[in-house]
Amino acid sequence: MSLSPRVLLVPFIGIAFAIAGCDPGPDQSARINDAGHSAPTTSTGKANQQVLEQRPFDNRADFENARRGLIAQDPKLVIDHLGGGEVWSMSDYDFVDAEGERAPASVNPSLWRQAALNNIHGLFEVTDGLYQIRGYDLANMSIIETDTGWIIVDPLTARETASKAFLFAREHLGKKPVRAIIFTHSHIDHFGGVQGVLQHLSDDEKASLRIIAPAGFEDEATSENIIAGPAMTRRAMFMYGKRLARDERGHVGTGLGKGPAFGTFGFAAPTDVIGETGTELNVDGVPLVFQMVSGSEAPSEFTFYLPEHKAFCGAELVSRNMHNLYTLRGAKVRDARAWSGFIDEARRRFANADVYFGSHHWPVWGRDNIQDFLAKQRDTYKFIHDQTVRLMNRGATPREIAENLQLPTALNEDFHNQGYYGTVSHNAKAVYQNYMGWFTANPAQLNPLPETESAKRYVAIMGGPEKILKQARQEFEAAADMAASEGRDTYRWLGELLNHLVFADPDNEEARSLLADVYDQLGYQSESATWRDFYLTGAYELRHGSPEEGIKPAMMREILLNTPVSLFFDSMAVRLNADDAEGEAMTIKVTFTDLQESYLLTLENSVLHNRPADTDSPADATLVLTRPLFVDLLIGQAGLKELLFSDDIRFEGSKLDLLGLFSMLDKPEGRFNIVTP
Repeated sequence: MSLSPRVLLVPFIGIAFAIAGCDPGPDQSARINDAGHSAPTTSTGKANQQVLEQRPFDNRADFENARRGLIAQDPKLVIDHLGGGEVWSMSDYDFVDAEGERAPASVNPSLWRQAALNNIHGLFEVTDGLYQIRGYDLANMSIIETDTGWIIVDPLTARETASKAFLFAREHLGKKPVRAIIFTHSHIDHFGGVQGVLQHLSDDEKASLRIIAPAGFEDEATSENIIAGPAMTRRAMFMYGKRLARDERGHVGTGLGKGPAFGTFGFAAPTDVIGETGTELNVDGVPLVFQMVSGSEAPSEFTFYLPEHKAFCGAELVSRNMHNLYTLRGAKVRDARAWSGFIDEARRRFANADVYFGSHHWPVWGRDNIQDFLAKQRDTYKFIHDQTVRLMNRGATPREIAENLQLPTALNEDFHNQGYYGTVSHNAKAVYQNYMGWFTANPAQLNPLPETESAKRYVAIMGGPEKILKQARQEFEAAADMAASEGRDTYRWLGELLNHLVFADPDNEEARSLLADVYDQLGYQSESATWRDFYLTGAYELRHGSPEEGIKPAMMREILLNTPVSLFFDSMAVRLNADDAEGEAMTIKVTFTDLQESYLLTLENSVLHNRPADTDSPADATLVLTRPLFVDLLIGQAGLKELLFSDDIRFEGSKLDLLGLFSMLDKPEGRFNIVTP
C-alpha cells in the first residue's frame, strides 16, 4: 500500500530516451515527490544509462517464458485483509510498463526489467497436469494434478492471498479435492497461507490430507523469528520497502517477487517428513523423488522431481536472480560451498528434466536450457565462495573483497544471475563472515566507540557541523554532473560522512535532508531491489521519522501456537531486563493444562533459565493455564493482572513474584531508530 499518492510516469518513447532525457540539475528542492524523495541527478541518469550497455536487453526470452501458458489473469488483482484494508494489490505496480522498456532515471533499468517480469501474474499451465499461480504473493503456488485431485505446492505467505489464489485456480481449472500439500522449505512465504487453502476443504479432504515437508521443518518454520523477531521484523520493513510508496521513486519490487503479503499467517503440522535424498513417494498416483538441500537457502528444505512430467521443482535452491548468502533483514549466514554442491547434485540427479519450476519466478523449458541455468547458478555461488576465501587468505578485508570482486563475463551475461535480491558485494562479505566472523584482525576494530560517540568526535575534529555541511553540499552538487562511477563513489562517501553528522546531531534538519538526498541517489542506482528499498526507506525515515507502530506480534499468533514451548521461554529470557533483575531470585512453575506439561522458570544472576518440571517441583509461584492463553500473554492480547482475577487462569503462591517476573520483561515494539541514534 502506498503511503502517498502515486507519482504518474511521463510516457517515454524508449528506455534509452527515458534515462538520457532526464536532466535534473543540482537544485533538488523544486523536484521532490509527495513522499519527499528528490529527483535523480544527471550522474544517476548516466549511471543507469550505462547499465543498458552492460546487459543484453534485446533478449526477450524471459518475457516470453513469463507469459507462456497463461490461462487466466485478474488484471486488477486486489486482496483484502481479514482485519480490514488491503493485504495485496498488483494494481499498485501499474506504473511499471508491461515490457520493462521505459525505465525512468530513478530506477536502474535492469531492476525495472525484473519488476516488469514480476508484474506478470495469473494462472499458468507449466506442462500437462502442472500449473502455477504467480503474482498473488512473494512466492508461487504450484498445483499438480493427481489421479483424483490436486497436490498444492507452497501455499504462499498469508491466509488471504492463498485463499484468493486457490479459488482463482478452482474457477478456471474446476473444483477438485486436495490430496496433499507440499511445503518445500521453512520460510513463511511457502507455508504461512496454508489455512487459506484448508478453509475451503471438506472434512473428508482434511481427514485424508497428506502434508509433506522436509525434516526439521516444524522447528525451523516456527522458530526462525522467535528469538530475534523484533529486530528482524523491523529490518524487514527496510528490506521490503514496507513504508515506501509504490512508484518510480519508491518500491518497485523485491527482485524475488513484488513483496511479502503482510496478512494473517498460519501453520499446519506435516504428516510426511522427508529426511533423505532419494526418498520416493507416490501421492494419489503421482510419483515424486526428493532431494534434501537443507542448509542452502533455508535450514530445512528439499527439491523434488516428477518423473512422469519430467519436471524438476527447484524450490528456492535456484531462482531467476542471485540469491542471498546473507539476507539484509538479518539471519544466519548461508553456506555458499554447500549451496553450490546441492545445485550440482540436482543437475546430475535430475538431468532428464524437460521443465524446471520453482518457488519464485517463471519456469525454464528445454533440457539444455535447464542444464545451463543450473550450471550458471551453481558456479555463481562457488565463484563467490572460492574467490572470497582466496582474497581472505591474502589478507583482504570484507570491504576490500566486496569492492573488487566481480563475476567473470560468462557468469555475468544472464539476467537470472544478476543481484536483484542478493549481490556479489554483500554475499562476499557473508562468505568472509561465515569463516572469520565480524573481526578483520585490525586492532582498531577490537573495541571502537559506539556509533554516536565516535560520530561526535569525527564532527568535532572536522571543524563542526557547519563546515561539514558546507563541504558536503558542495560535493553533492558537484556529484550531480560527474561521470557515473565518480558520482556514485561520491554519493557513497557522502553517505558515510553525513551519517556521522546525523548521529552526532540527529536534530540537524539540514544534515538529515542532505543525507536523505544522498540515499535517494544510491537507491535509484541500485540494481538490487533490497539495496534500493534500504536506501529509500532510510531516506524516507530521515524525512518522516521511525514508524509509530511496528509489525504487530498478533500476526504471528498461529505460528506461535505451534512453536516448541521451550522457545517461548527462551524468547522471554532474551527480553529480561538485566538491570531490573539485579539481585532478584525466584522460581516460577508454568503448567499447561491442554498439553499436560509443566516447566520451571528459574531467575538468578540476572539470567532466566527454563526446563521441564515435575508436578511436585517446588516453586515460589505456579501459573496454570492453556497454551493459547499463554501465547496471548506473550503477544500482549491478554494482561496478566487481569487474568489473575479471571476463571481462565489458576495460580498458587506469590502473586508478587509472578507479576514481578513479567514486569522485568522488555516489550519490544519493533519500531526502533535505524538511520538516526
